[in-house]
Amino acid sequence: MSDTTNVAGLEKKDYAGLKSTLCIGCGHDQITREIIAAAFESGVDPYNVVKTSGIGCSSKTPAYFIGNGYGINSVHGRMPSIATGANMANKNLITIGVSGDGDTASIGMGQFCHAMRRNTNMVYIVENNGVYGLTKGQFSATSDKGAKKKGGELNDYADIDLCALALELGCGFIARSFSGDMKQMTTLIRAAMNHDGFALIDCISPCVTFNNLKDSTKGFDWLRENNVQLHEVGFVPEYEAEKVEQRAGETVTVPMPHGGFITLTALDDEKHDPTDPAAARRVLERSRLDEGHVFTGLVYYDRESQALDRTLNLADEPLCGMNEDQLRMSEADFGTLVDSFC
Repeated sequence: MSDTTNVAGLEKKDYAGLKSTLCIGCGHDQITREIIAAAFESGVDPYNVVKTSGIGCSSKTPAYFIGNGYGINSVHGRMPSIATGANMANKNLITIGVSGDGDTASIGMGQFCHAMRRNTNMVYIVENNGVYGLTKGQFSATSDKGAKKKGGELNDYADIDLCALALELGCGFIARSFSGDMKQMTTLIRAAMNHDGFALIDCISPCVTFNNLKDSTKGFDWLRENNVQLHEVGFVPEYEAEKVEQRAGETVTVPMPHGGFITLTALDDEKHDPTDPAAARRVLERSRLDEGHVFTGLVYYDRESQALDRTLNLADEPLCGMNEDQLRMSEADFGTLVDSFC
């Protein structure tokens, strides 16, 4: 290990992927950098990583980190099944799933819930911007009720709080963060990679193109009226990604380009017990009641979490490494199985 290499003897560039094609200033690209930093700092073997995603802007992210890993892009909302299958075939791999608020909270809601119920051993990162950025900015299921679009339309539906849902379903690792807080996000990702079971990180990741009004809790304030027409012909202004550093218990107001802000409060371990589900519910309720205020950090952690491979009592050797004789049931055992259905 040196100033430029990690414990695995690798440089940070060894964890990079393709060049991003997302909008300049997109919060998703900041998350990419945070995943790269987390993998580098943890000394992860790039060849031991499975990257999975569904459909949407967020689902392009796995192409941009750990280029030597195994990348699997599934159909819309079906990423958890692919991740579960890969994890069961080789439980020694690190599985990182990147999804969006649409891919997770709408078409993929059922798969998301069952992956948590099974406690699939994976890191599940939701790049949450409250809109369908890939299909021109429709409201997503996590968009706040009353939120306004550029055209003036209001969202009439209540938002789904993914962390609150995860807590109700018994998820053993629940965190919420902001893409601009690199130090916190990197730390949370490293912790999630070391968690034994399903680890959810709901990350607010502003969409600089569609969710940008001042009253949006998940976006930037867009350009003034004289520049609106430029956006309609495809112009996307260059924004510098916001970066903050939070200390435990500290409240930080993060200004957004051209007005607006997000207020963040880092949870204090001395005042918040992340192993207490009741305390986690209180934090999430405070976030919901205090509009425009986001509590960040580790919301909940289950010390007794047991991943799916242990629940199923799988053999120590990964299934993908076994031969046909090891995997095939004997005639006697098959007969016993058939008799059990009679």
